[in-house]
Parts: sequence; C-alpha cells; structure tokens
Amino acid sequence: MNIHHSLCKVVATTVISLSLPAFALAQNGPEWLKKAVFYQIYPSSYMDSNGDGIGDIPGITSKLDYIKSVGFNAIWLNPVFMSGWYDGGYDVIDFYQLDPRFGTNTDLVTFLNEAHKRGIRVCLDLVAGHTSDKCRWFKESEQADANLRYSDYYIWTNEITEKDKEDIELRKKEKNTLTGARGRYVEANAPRAKYYEKNFFECQPALNYGFAHPDPNRPWEQRPDAPGPQAVRRELRNIMAFWLDKGVDGFRVDMASSLVKNDEDGTEVRKLWKEMREWKDRHYPEAVFISEWSDPLKAIPAGFNIDFMIHFGVKAYIPMFFAKGTPWGGWDNHTCCYFDRQGKGSIKVFAENFSKAYNGTKSEGYIALPSANHDFQRPNIGTRNTFDQLKVAMTFFLTMPGVPFIYYGDEIGMKYLSGLPSKEGSNERAGTRTPMQWTAGSTAGFSTCRPEQLYLPIDTENGKLTVKAQEKDSHSLLNFVRHLITLRQASEALGNTGDWQLVSDVNKPYPMVYKRTKNNETYLIALNPGDKKVEVTIDSTSGSSRVVSQVGKVACKIRKNKQHITMGGISSAIFKITDER
Repeated sequence: MNIHHSLCKVVATTVISLSLPAFALAQNGPEWLKKAVFYQIYPSSYMDSNGDGIGDIPGITSKLDYIKSVGFNAIWLNPVFMSGWYDGGYDVIDFYQLDPRFGTNTDLVTFLNEAHKRGIRVCLDLVAGHTSDKCRWFKESEQADANLRYSDYYIWTNEITEKDKEDIELRKKEKNTLTGARGRYVEANAPRAKYYEKNFFECQPALNYGFAHPDPNRPWEQRPDAPGPQAVRRELRNIMAFWLDKGVDGFRVDMASSLVKNDEDGTEVRKLWKEMREWKDRHYPEAVFISEWSDPLKAIPAGFNIDFMIHFGVKAYIPMFFAKGTPWGGWDNHTCCYFDRQGKGSIKVFAENFSKAYNGTKSEGYIALPSANHDFQRPNIGTRNTFDQLKVAMTFFLTMPGVPFIYYGDEIGMKYLSGLPSKEGSNERAGTRTPMQWTAGSTAGFSTCRPEQLYLPIDTENGKLTVKAQEKDSHSLLNFVRHLITLRQASEALGNTGDWQLVSDVNKPYPMVYKRTKNNETYLIALNPGDKKVEVTIDSTSGSSRVVSQVGKVACKIRKNKQHITMGGISSAIFKITDER
C-alpha cells in the first residue's frame, strides 16, 4: 500500500490568512455521523441478481460484506421508487413502492436489515420537488374538478408570459435528449388548465410548495401556508415516515433548494426545511438529512445534517477536479484543474469558499466532498488515469473534514466512459453510471446476461479495474482506500469532526498542505497532483512526524527551525505529528 514510516523534526504552525480557529465544536446530529463514511450506489449498475442486465436490491444485498470490508459504514442509494425511467429514476410514479426492476418492498426491507446487521446505515434518495407525469396524483390533478384530493399538489395556469411561450416553442424544435429541460412551463391542454409548471424535464411536474411572493394578479400562485402547499408538506412527511418506519436511516434530498417558487433569497425554502428538521428530530432523531444544495452556509442552518459541495452552487469543486476538454470541464472559467498532472491549477477559489463554508457550519453539520456522483464524471478521466494519480485524489477525499462520500467503483478506479449513448435520460452522465466491475470477463461479474444486455457497457482494462484483481494486490487502489479509511476511523483528528487548517500558500498551490487536529492529535497532509518535483517550507516547532501513508517520493528535513517538504511528481503524504515537548 506504499506505506512507509520515517521520522523528521516537524510541526507546521504557520497559518495563512485563510486559516481557521484551532478548535472545533461538536456537530449537531446523530452520533453515528461522526464516524460515517458513505458509499454511493446507483442501483441499476451495482449488481444484477436475476440476469436481466440491470442491477437490483438483492444484488446489492449480496455485496454487503464487500462494502463493509472496504470500510464503508453508510450507503446512499440513488432512487429506487417506481419510476417512468425518463430521468434515471428521478421521475417518480409511486414513492411508496420499490420499482419492479429492483425487486419488492420486502427486498428493500431485507436489504436494510442485512445492512444493519453489519453496522451499515442506509439513506434513500428523496425526490422532494416533483413527480413523474405518470404519477396518479398528477393524473387526478389534471381533471377539471379543482377540488379533488390531489388537485393542488401541482401548479396549473392558463396564462404564461411570452418568454415562457417562446421556451415551449424552442423545446418543440429541439431534437436532442435534453428536450424538455428548457423553460418553466409545459403545454398540457388538460381539462384543468392549459399549462403546468415543471421542475426539470417536461415529464417532471413541480409539486406545489407555494410561492414566496405570490402575485395577486396570478391566483394560481398560492402562498406556502395555503391548503395545497400544506397538503404537499404532509405528503412529504408521510413518505419519509413510511420508509423511516421500515428502517431507513435518512434521505439525500434531490434539488433541495428548488421547492418553493419565486423564492430568490431562499427564505421560504429554508423555513420549510427547518420545519422538516424539527419534525425529524422529534420523531426520528437518529435519521439524517443530506442536501443536494451545494451551499452549506444556507443548507446546514436550514436543517440539513450534511450538504454537498459539488459541481454547481458555491464554486469549489470544478476548479479542483474537472479538466478542460472533459464533459464538465467547461462549467467554469478555470484554465487547468488542480488535480491535473500539468501542475498548473489553483486552489485559491476552493480554499476561500471551502474555508468560509467550513468555518461557518462546522458547529452545526458537515460538508461532503464526494469522489464523484451519478451526475458528473469520475476521477479516472482523460489524463488523470494512473493508480498513483487516483491515490493522490483519494488521499484528499479521505483526509478532508466532513463526511466522505465515495462513488461506487471509484475505489477500484473505474473509468468515466465517454461517448456512450444516452440511457434513461442520462446524456453524458451515462459514462459515470456503468456497471460495477467485479471480475474480468464480458460482463465483469455484474450479471449473467449476454454482454449486449448490460445496462451500460464496461471497460475493465483487461481485468485491471476490477475488485478481484485488486483484492490480492497489496499496492492496489482498492487496498489503498481501505488503508485510508482505517487511518481516518482510528483518529478523531483525521476524521469527520477534526479541525482543518490550510498551512500552505494559496499563491503557491503545489504542494497543497493542510493540518487536521483534535484534542492532542495532529496530522499534516501534503498533496502534489502535478508531475513535477515541488517543495514547500513551513515554520516548525519541536516535535517529530511519522509518515503513515505515502504515494510517490516524499522527504522532509528541518533547517533553521523550518520544515522543508520535498515531493516528487504525483505524490502525497500523511504525517502523524508527535509533540516532544
């Protein structure tokens, strides 16, 4: 696992202007979050138990021992509810029933019980903002009678702006798989009204949580406290209670900030989630809320235990990981991402925005920096394609504060596969939703089906990017990830609640060096994703350091009360600091 032990006099104490206080308050939320390391699974792509080429819940259940062996003690499943499968499960038809492709509700309860036997928590994906247009709630709301049970679960109108009409016409002309994403309204010509408001695709009508600032001249814009929006809130609580009562440990909430309309500053949607948090804590205090908000300073005070910092919202993730020329690399104006072998990236935007979010929320909840997810590319993409490069990236993901989320397959370096055809609304996301690669062979051990029946294609690089090949290799990425999780779980300083402090200069980004501390423990992490040798000098005090994890060549020396770290190209190190005073 490239773990070496060495000693040198050290402890970094110089702190740049972005540094944070050397203390950390206890995070609110269930105790188990302090040690949580999540594994995200796209259910259609993890393990197929019945040979139809699509993953299912019994398949995931059969792999729980593997998941536990890596060190994961929590799982987030992408949507498993009955769906129209226009948007990868995010167009929900029935929130109370497992989709038949995955099995039955009983299969899911069995999975929950087996996970809990192994000390693994399970969170489901909650699509709170919309349903499928095939949902029976929506079908009833279309009817002319506006006083049925579900009539006001959605937003209907006969009047829209000229701009909205133009968007509808443009959608009609679009001939690609993103048709339906543009604009705000859908022309339905239903008995109820001519148009309904959508959340993303045309087939995803927005649930009616009300309007923060309803226009009195637009009577369909209801206040958040109106009967319709209040009924939708009750339904949301009912959905959560149904699954929490069956053993689910919480929810990741899709598009969490999008529920209340005309809510530019988010005031009303934050009120909504505070209300939900109070309800959850009163009735299900061990359950957690995880938000797809990507703005921790808003999401965590609003009631979420965890918020992601990902590819939208607060700028931080993209300039670190998305290279130009890759599908998501053009989402920002950076010239080179930091984790690129060219060594021409910057950490300034990340350091500023992460520091601000972390410092402002660490007493209330956790930030998550995932290795990838179902909506964007994996670490193994483009010229970032060697195990050493991926180990350096994993060192970052598994030594930062907050709750780690590792996307299935990233622990073995699965590739983002470019150029795949869109599958169930995936578009370019198909390349990150390919089947888990267990063994060599035409279906990678994912299914007994014929290769052409696979949910999406695979690329094991002749068996190299598989669990079987890496299990027996002590230097593999898989075993390196195991080692990092073991280190993290053995130390509060290196774990979820330890304090974080950047000690390198943002204007000299290579290497990036930060400190993790809690109580009397201190660790120093140094990262050089570039392929050139780099050095850093930091003020030091008395003490010694031991390298407990290393990738590539790293050396440290003491000269005139300064600590000098020299790092070869594509390298990282975790130093455990011992105070000798």
